[in-house]
Amino acid sequence: MCADRPEFTVRRVYDPPGPDDGTRVLVDRLWPRGVSKERAAVDEWPKSVTPSNELRRWYHADRSRRADFADRYAAELAAPEAREALAHLAELARRGPVTLVTAVTDVAQSHVPILQAALTDFGPSGD
Repeated sequence: MCADRPEFTVRRVYDPPGPDDGTRVLVDRLWPRGVSKERAAVDEWPKSVTPSNELRRWYHADRSRRADFADRYAAELAAPEAREALAHLAELARRGPVTLVTAVTDVAQSHVPILQAALTDFGPSGD
């Protein structure tokens, strides 16, 4: 892991926590169905870095809107509250492993890769 570019792994919340997970961060707006807080073993849940309810519903209504979703979500991640949370998560990753935890079944087509890219690109100066 580069000190200037933090790295994040992704794990589904339904899978058992791994010994190398480090800080586990739930990156979904809604708590996952059927998962207790103990089983999820989530350390943080920064809702400001998750897609808004409106954006989430809009995208779920038509998955062919992926490119527009990515642009809109990136705009949400540029908001001050989200930037502050991104900076915090990037700092955590500079100190040790951070695992982004999600309930989505198709991670590649979800918000997670967009968030992961925003976090990875979050440089030491927050740019």
